[in-house]
Amino acid sequence: MSGFETTDARSERFINLKEDESVQFSDAIQPHGILMVLLEPELSIVSVSTNTQTYLGFLPQNLLGQRLEVLLVSQQIDRIRQQLQAFESASVFKLLFHESIAHSAFDARVYRSDRGIVLELEPFSPVEATAAFNLYSWVKGTIAQLRQQKGLSLFTQRVAQSIRQITGFDRVMLYQFDPQGSGAVIAEAKQDDLVSYLGLHYPATDIPQPVRTLYANGLLRYIPDLQAMPVELLAPEPNPGLPPLDLSRSRLRAVDPCCIEYHRNMGVAAILVMALVKDQQLWGLISCHHQTPKPVSFEMREALELVAQFISSELANQHNHEELDYVVRLRSLHSDFVASIAQATDLKAALGSPASRLLDLVSAQGAAICLGEEIMLVGKTPALEEVRALLSWTATQIKETLWHTHTLTQFYSAAAAYPAIASGLLVLQISKVQRYAILWFRPEVLQTVDWAGAPVATDQEGQAVLSPRKSFERWQEIVQFTALPWRACELENALDLHHAIVGIVLHKADELARINRDLERSNQELDSFTYVASHDLKEPLRGIHNYSKLLLKSYANVLDEMGTARLHTLVRLTRRMESLIDVLLKFSRLGQTELCLQPTDLDPVVHQTLEDLHVSYQDTQLQIRLPRSLPTVYCDPVLINEVFTNLLSNALKYNDKPERWIEIGFTNASDQLQDREESCPIAASPHSQDANLYPTIVLYVRDNGIGIRERHRETVFRLFKRLHEQNLYGGGTGAGLTIAKKIVERHGGKIWVESTYGEGSTFCFTLQTWVGTQDTSSPPHPKDASR
Repeated sequence: MSGFETTDARSERFINLKEDESVQFSDAIQPHGILMVLLEPELSIVSVSTNTQTYLGFLPQNLLGQRLEVLLVSQQIDRIRQQLQAFESASVFKLLFHESIAHSAFDARVYRSDRGIVLELEPFSPVEATAAFNLYSWVKGTIAQLRQQKGLSLFTQRVAQSIRQITGFDRVMLYQFDPQGSGAVIAEAKQDDLVSYLGLHYPATDIPQPVRTLYANGLLRYIPDLQAMPVELLAPEPNPGLPPLDLSRSRLRAVDPCCIEYHRNMGVAAILVMALVKDQQLWGLISCHHQTPKPVSFEMREALELVAQFISSELANQHNHEELDYVVRLRSLHSDFVASIAQATDLKAALGSPASRLLDLVSAQGAAICLGEEIMLVGKTPALEEVRALLSWTATQIKETLWHTHTLTQFYSAAAAYPAIASGLLVLQISKVQRYAILWFRPEVLQTVDWAGAPVATDQEGQAVLSPRKSFERWQEIVQFTALPWRACELENALDLHHAIVGIVLHKADELARINRDLERSNQELDSFTYVASHDLKEPLRGIHNYSKLLLKSYANVLDEMGTARLHTLVRLTRRMESLIDVLLKFSRLGQTELCLQPTDLDPVVHQTLEDLHVSYQDTQLQIRLPRSLPTVYCDPVLINEVFTNLLSNALKYNDKPERWIEIGFTNASDQLQDREESCPIAASPHSQDANLYPTIVLYVRDNGIGIRERHRETVFRLFKRLHEQNLYGGGTGAGLTIAKKIVERHGGKIWVESTYGEGSTFCFTLQTWVGTQDTSSPPHPKDASR
């Protein structure tokens, strides 16, 4: 028949099928019905299918231009008009023709199109009352049974079984689409001898977008015989100015050649397909296949369409229930997770233990917890160096707090090295300044889905033919390096985790600030009390001292030897008590007086200190080592002189070597403190924010004295703490290092000791250098650590 494609043309058209091809425009219908196009208001016939001779006894060319009165009485014509007025969409009703017509009763569908009114007719087959009742009972019973099903999987499987039971099709499948238009068979009922398609995935090209659009409009597609020859539509004369007839709502529209070819290679001769629409979007299809031509009555199809509409609405409920259950589970995990983080002291440990909790939070298979330079890997992740490289990329390329992709290689080509681990990535940036972030990973879909085998089928001559398996192979190539997409509730859970962590950190920061304020107030009160107490104690102590000396002077000849000795002890103890009180006064003043900060050349400071010490240690043989000139620093020179005095005097006193030496020098803070981040975190020093303008240095005083055991390296800085008896190594109060520590901390620095027992010690402390620029502004005032 002219105007139809040959088998070769069909195959070529299928291979070259395009997504934007308009399959709804057709000039033919299936042979099991009649189609007419009517022009208002007379309802004259302007186009008709060429099979009217078979059903109506009229040649099609004799009907063109005629009014419907030649076929219908006026009452039936009025029914058509009433149906058009009552229903905007297609209306279904029974239509009676003149008794002289071969088939006097037809099941009719009528609707408007851009070319006029479309009237579709199928010969009416009387249904026995028993059959009609059975069909009604099936619809009612099926809906009742489906309402009782809990869970999407059980629901869809019950749908497939019920529809196969009433229709008798060899195979009934439920097919679900994903957001990309691809899909999978999620439920199936079939003959035992057929190969199962359950679980197979198919690419979007198997059901092109134009076809999906037709189904989204609620189309029920019935093809009783895929091999039946189509019937042409006849029009008076071709009119190039008229648009082609849109049969998108037609039940009789001819079958597209690609559909015939595709199903023939599957061994299918008849199909019935019903659309499942959820939230006005095509969710999936109910697809019925038969290996031989399969007649399905008009009434049965109407009943199936009603059931399909119920299934569509119930799908939303089932999906919403499952989605709600999943969201509730995620929220429960989130609540438990946040509660444990809030109680933990170590954020990294709390995030990563137990590992499954962090992964379940967003249904990931691996994660990386990144807190600054520390990285903790959880589950299945790329190697540590690969994660570091990925973090560097995210730091420069990602600006959002939350970023995600299920195709990482499209953005980061290096991810092609580990698709089985991280084809999907979810990034949560907690703090860009501190470089705190969590990365979640998902593997490639190919690693998590059961794929069909035998992708290429051949005919008897060994030529490749079209089949679902071959289409499926094209799907594998499309989804390479692609993971399961991140769901909205998972992204929301990750974002809520960010808010929770920030909230917890801020709460702890507030608590710490409150504690610091309380501590500052307590320190100030303690300093004030210490000063007042020390000052007030000096007067009675001085009285005791003077009274004891007066007793010695006035009653020395009266007292025996023991009494005199006890008075001398009392005088000695009052002197020591006075020296301790002087130390307390000095220590308390350090916390109350303001620093007199100025650029200070340390060379004169150290030389003056050495000259003062030389007066007290004239008989001591000592070698002073100064590897290079000391820098200029921004400090209080009087107090820093005190630091050097205490450190140098200790280096002299606690040395029993015959050849004593002391070395005074400095190094760059980054060199000296590289391995001491925890014991002396210069990075957290208030100077660090201006490190480029006012770099921090480490000054040291090194000796070859007696050294300090490791367990005493912190103890030596405690007030009045001596490691030796009072009469050894020149005595002293045990406050010199405590005072030195407080002075350094008031300058915003740190002080510590490195020592080998028996070989010597090195006391280190940090200060801020003065660069001597032309800018007259002062560097930022160091934080007073004692306040």
